[in-house]
Amino acid sequence: MNLVDSTFARLRAEGRKAFMPFLTAGDPDIGVTAGLLPMLPAAGADLIEVGFPFSDPIADGPVVQASYTRALDRGLKIASVFEAIRTATQSPGFLTPVLGMVSYSLVHRRGPEAFVAQAKEAGLSGLIVPDLVADEAGDFAAVCRHADCKLVLLVTPTTTPERAEKIVKLCTGFVYCVSVVGITGERDRLPEALTAQLARLRTMTDLPLCVGFGVSRPDHVRHLRDIADGVIVGSALVKKLEQGGPAAVVQAVRELSAALR
Repeated sequence: MNLVDSTFARLRAEGRKAFMPFLTAGDPDIGVTAGLLPMLPAAGADLIEVGFPFSDPIADGPVVQASYTRALDRGLKIASVFEAIRTATQSPGFLTPVLGMVSYSLVHRRGPEAFVAQAKEAGLSGLIVPDLVADEAGDFAAVCRHADCKLVLLVTPTTTPERAEKIVKLCTGFVYCVSVVGITGERDRLPEALTAQLARLRTMTDLPLCVGFGVSRPDHVRHLRDIADGVIVGSALVKKLEQGGPAAVVQAVRELSAALR
């Protein structure tokens, strides 16, 4: 069984919700990424999302974009990202699913079959592809299914019900529910319409619904534990890493996951 499935099954049996921190690969350097990943499960991470830096992200806000730029300016290569993930996932006792957040442009350039094969060999349990539209995702979804690599696509507040139906049918593992209209980044409050958005998606799929974009504070996390199956925190942790280093990230993950518990 894929680690994503077994993790959500275990959490469901325990009556718990998933906490999923995000890290940018290669920021501040790839060695820090490789060293930080194994530290996150003990701090409370149930799944981990690793961003593959890309020069033209379509959904990421200024904090994540800046981290991508820093990584790329240091000459980061995809092979180095895979190697860092491999180092972490092969460390003793590491059983936490890791998913890559990756632009389909990077997948296409390498070749879908080759990219997925390399992702699986590195220990990735799935791929989150924010810029892959449902109408063009069928072939890649088949590649991922064949390799038991979970494919996660995004549903936003402006996604029509008809398109949402297509998206959730292509997803495996979980559905990435964007909480706000716009890009990633910290916000003071989450929109009230999010509850209705999740309720609609519940009628379309049995997959777990995980909420990201704008989630940054313990009160956000506490609010979402009653309406979502998982919470994804990105920009707030990227900023912590920039300002305080790995120890600050571990502490933030510990505090946010405690709020979810």
